[in-house]
Amino acid sequence: MTQTNWSDKVNPVVRNLPPSGIRKFFDLVAETRGVISLGVGEPDFVTPWHIREACIYSLEKGYTMYTSNWGLLELREAVAADLARTYNVNYNPRNEILITVGVSEALDLAMRVLLQPGDEVLIPEPSYVSYAPCTTLAGGVPVFMPTGMENGFRISAEQVQASITPRTKVLLLCYPNNPTGAVMDREELAKIAEVAVANDLMVISDEIYDRLTYTGRHTCMSSLPGMRERTVLLNGFSKAYAMTGWRVGYAAGHPEIIGAMTKIHQYSMLCTSITAQMAALEALKNGQPGMRRMVEHYNRRRHLVVQSFKDMGLPCFEPGGAFYAFPQVTGTGLTSEEFAEQLLKQEQVALVPGNAFGGSGEGFVRVSYAASIDDLSEAFRRMTRFVRRCGVRPRVISAPVKISGSQSARIEGICQTI
Repeated sequence: MTQTNWSDKVNPVVRNLPPSGIRKFFDLVAETRGVISLGVGEPDFVTPWHIREACIYSLEKGYTMYTSNWGLLELREAVAADLARTYNVNYNPRNEILITVGVSEALDLAMRVLLQPGDEVLIPEPSYVSYAPCTTLAGGVPVFMPTGMENGFRISAEQVQASITPRTKVLLLCYPNNPTGAVMDREELAKIAEVAVANDLMVISDEIYDRLTYTGRHTCMSSLPGMRERTVLLNGFSKAYAMTGWRVGYAAGHPEIIGAMTKIHQYSMLCTSITAQMAALEALKNGQPGMRRMVEHYNRRRHLVVQSFKDMGLPCFEPGGAFYAFPQVTGTGLTSEEFAEQLLKQEQVALVPGNAFGGSGEGFVRVSYAASIDDLSEAFRRMTRFVRRCGVRPRVISAPVKISGSQSARIEGICQTI
């Protein structure tokens, strides 16, 4: 009897996909006791009570049925109103907005709708781990545009233009950026928009971190001249409202594109959970004060984390958005993976190696500061101890970092006492 090769039963496109660099690393985390994790891109806040209560109330009222494939009309109307109020960009909630199972589904749908086999997608790098695999699964070819500390991890219009070939179909943007925290100002984005229009490119703009912008004002890509119809705008509720587990996102764009995305959505997902949609509606209606408070906390932690890395002797780009720092670790003599693995084994602190986000991330690690001050403080004590063993000479912390109101705090004397 011939032995079956089960690997041959798997679609070769899927079989050849590399595993997520983040998931691969967190398999190691699961095997280690006493870990302080600064690796997961998830708020440490729970979803505000009034949002959870709206979900509970909807269940008590019997809202347990399917919704329209497009999502609840009232939620789509609230999304449209929010985009108009915040960015002065207008969408018809009936045929230009689709509610999805998180932004991840919206990204997958957009790729499958826009790409034909062999079409190229321009992706700034370092990049979120899903972008290249989603491109490949949709039949496209990812083309990376490297960035670094020297240019603030930002792409330029000239770099985009130089990367375009006759097969280029889509430009994929994510600002504020995961993993670097980089942001783009309106002038820079406007130049890139001109390149997109001149070369007839579609733009997928993942703006899930838009409300977590600390320097200047976020620019919505579809608000720029000529970009409303040319942009598939992706956003959701996970980061700004601490709703990662609810899995609610949305896509907004030209009705032909959003309608095509809805065709796939109706056959694969049917609709997003009605209870999650009711919670998202409450977030848009009444969640702004709570969201602003969370952003204030992240901003304080941002200053704490960047200064702490600099004080321990590791250069760190100052993020303008999201809740990640991306320090450079080459001074330790270790690769990104070596640094992350040895830090985990020796000091029980979990970070994500930068090369999980592409070749441009080598020499860096991603640190989430969506963690409590206590956890951040203890993690930095441990990291300073580790970095000192690697031969990096730390600086003495010279000034306190303000944490809240009239109080101030610092990672107290870590460089002096270890």
